[in-house]
Amino acid sequence: MNQDQIQGKLTQLRGKIKETWGRLSDDDIALADGKRDQFFGKLQTVYGLNKEDAQKRFDELEKSCSNNSNKAA
Repeated sequence: MNQDQIQGKLTQLRGKIKETWGRLSDDDIALADGKRDQFFGKLQTVYGLNKEDAQKRFDELEKSCSNNSNKAA
């Protein structure tokens, strides 16, 4: 996988996050790139999810982005 493909997957994931959790700011979404515990904390605060549910829903979004990318390849 080259750098352009990686960047494309990150962009796709950010878009899915915005669709799913529209009340999050771009700064909140940027946390998903490296500070996942803080991102999950933000989901807990804004949406009332517990950490396990936040992580599960994020993992599902991430997996759906990977599956969509694999189908396009």
